[in-house]
Amino acid sequence: MARVVCVHGVGKQQLGEQTLLSQWAPALHDGMRRAGSQARLVDSDVEMGFYGDLFLPPGQRLAGDDPHYEWWDVSAGAETDLLLRWWEHAAAAEPQVVAPGARNLLAGVGPLVQSALLALSASRFFAGLAEKALIFNLKQVIRYLAESELRAAARDRVRQMVHEDTRVVVAHSLGSLVAYEALCSLPDHGVRSFVTLGSPLGIPNLIFDRIHPAPEQGVGRWPGKPSSTTWTNIADARDVVALVKDLRPRFGPDVVCHLVPNGSHVHDAVHYLTKKETGVAIADALR
Repeated sequence: MARVVCVHGVGKQQLGEQTLLSQWAPALHDGMRRAGSQARLVDSDVEMGFYGDLFLPPGQRLAGDDPHYEWWDVSAGAETDLLLRWWEHAAAAEPQVVAPGARNLLAGVGPLVQSALLALSASRFFAGLAEKALIFNLKQVIRYLAESELRAAARDRVRQMVHEDTRVVVAHSLGSLVAYEALCSLPDHGVRSFVTLGSPLGIPNLIFDRIHPAPEQGVGRWPGKPSSTTWTNIADARDVVALVKDLRPRFGPDVVCHLVPNGSHVHDAVHYLTKKETGVAIADALR
């Protein structure tokens, strides 16, 4: 039974549990060491709540190619809205990204979605990410929210890994939404520390207002018992996915929020895991 359950983010559909753990486990230990902890976790202490394969097109194996998306495959509504929010945030954080209001600089490139993708191609955040991969990741977020069977299957993957010995759940990106909903559905769990990294949970309308269980009077449910489960949220100020860095207005004043510098890879899970702030939240729960 794992003491630490990890939950990955978007774009991991071609990987698997052990591949991700080979990256996450050393980084997790580094974060704990930065926090001053001398504890060492053995392999059986850490497991990965893997749900990426649920996003593969039917009939493909993990080695298959992702769909080749073009700009016109971005649907109107939630997908376009989220893409434009990413564009706005990237332009505010990175001066080389053309701002949405500077339409004259993007004259002749076509519809707004195409303009957004062109502008984001200059972002360090999206460096090395092909346009089709960016669109695929965008669609994963919206699919999770819109497809009830997929959502339940991903949430159940995490639920099944949380046992009486589990003390920490650390989740990255979209995984923070999956893990949050899984913990809320397990009211008697013994998790002492919920750690979210680069989380989109606080984005109004697109994410926060569509979580399960639904927020009451503008406040989301605490993912456990407030007396026994702490929640630490960690984000880089330039992280486009974590559009809302401070979760306290949405989930209550007890969320411990930190801003950390992740260098040029602002949304990278490994960079988040190696931080002292992450290590403290994990080590304290295991002590």
